[in-house]
Amino acid sequence: MAFLRSIVTAKTTAIAAVPAAAFALSSISSASSSSEHSSKNLKFSSISKSNPILQLSFAKHLQKSSPPSALHMDALSSNHLTTSDNGVVLPELLTEFMVDMSCQGCVNAVKSKLLTVEGVKNVDVDLDNQVVRILGSSPVKTMTEALEQTGRKARLIGQGVPDDFLISAAVSEFKGPDIFGVVRLAQVNMELTRIEANFSGLSPGKHAWSINEFGDLTRGAASTGKLYSPPLGDLGTLEVDEKGEAFYSGAKEKLRVADLIGRAIAVYATEDKSDPGLKAAVIARSAGVGENYKKLCTCDGTTIWEATNKL
Repeated sequence: MAFLRSIVTAKTTAIAAVPAAAFALSSISSASSSSEHSSKNLKFSSISKSNPILQLSFAKHLQKSSPPSALHMDALSSNHLTTSDNGVVLPELLTEFMVDMSCQGCVNAVKSKLLTVEGVKNVDVDLDNQVVRILGSSPVKTMTEALEQTGRKARLIGQGVPDDFLISAAVSEFKGPDIFGVVRLAQVNMELTRIEANFSGLSPGKHAWSINEFGDLTRGAASTGKLYSPPLGDLGTLEVDEKGEAFYSGAKEKLRVADLIGRAIAVYATEDKSDPGLKAAVIARSAGVGENYKKLCTCDGTTIWEATNKL
């Protein structure tokens, strides 16, 4: 079941040494899943003239045969970078949520709350489709918490730079039974990728993590191969608190999301990447902006509100 999750199912069976390009091709072919909810005339109208970061326009109607991305967004330059709470300089992205809204009061409450969040520049709400589009540098975790504080259910449905990349977003999910987590990667431009991660179930302290060559999970992290394209695959160190939780939000230069599909993200027991690794998860393509407006999962009939963001 996959709403905010990857469009492609990342199988944990053996896929040893299969080139990442093969996964990219298969994921592209499966990205055009049918939509249960047609989009109407959409427009990102709240961008001010004083902020020329984006020029956005939506197609009048999104059809199944339409290109996945219905937006245009100019490439972001270093002049438009903002700083996150932990001091990491993050570029701005467009992020889409589906939010359980039923009236103009809901719209006003959602907009008002989001505009108080640090890093949020513009908010547009499409009530008919229950879609909220946010331009800014705030982490997904922070925006999700803000939306839920309004008393409404919210699900991430897309993130990235519309139209500029065939594959603009990817996700890697750690599904337990001991370690849970989700890592999101979004292409900002050809030279920069934003990375956001949430983990739970790790021992307190420092844990190395990395992007490895293969998505072969037959022996866990030990079968995912060497570090991908050193030093690009080196993600540094996760700082895990006393509750076993870790949060990371940053950016990586020269990293391209399309090259990562089918590889794996591994987490290690210590700061030493030479150990076999604690856990790994395959990197799969995720929905970009304008690609995922369905409210019913065709695989099992689950509605988006029955889905869970817990990871």
